[in-house]
Amino acid sequence: MKTQILDHQQVQKILRRMAYQIYERNFDKKEIVFAAITGQGVEIAKRIKEELEQITKIKISLVEIEISKDKPSFDSAKISPSIKAFQNKTIIMFDDVLNTGRTLIYGMHPFLQEPCQSLQIAVLVDRNHKSFPVAADFIGLSLQTTLQEHVSVTMKAGKILVYLS
Repeated sequence: MKTQILDHQQVQKILRRMAYQIYERNFDKKEIVFAAITGQGVEIAKRIKEELEQITKIKISLVEIEISKDKPSFDSAKISPSIKAFQNKTIIMFDDVLNTGRTLIYGMHPFLQEPCQSLQIAVLVDRNHKSFPVAADFIGLSLQTTLQEHVSVTMKAGKILVYLS
């Protein structure tokens, strides 16, 4: 059974709050790079980028990290445009749900191969079932679940919804 835990208005409020938290931590930066995991991570990054652009003049670039969530590997993370363009910048990685940390650990690997100023992580939902040493800096909702439960973030008619099943 699928239960909606966040509706679109709740998600929008959370994303606005996260934008302010990101700004508070990075107000002194000239440029921030949003690196988002393909899929819902990109949608979340785009929405937070829009919110940030209303409150600051910081330049925000968005790059997409294409990675297999089923079988990630260090070689499988593809970033467009090239990672070289973002050397010595503050990188904020985005994903929809942080469960074990596996996707994020493989997704951040390319950024660790080049010098960066800092690497921060933002997620809409943190499930707290870490198998890898990944902790989010910006969390929309921390949710205690069982290992058998599944959290999904979906887009319907341009609206982001969060479900627990």
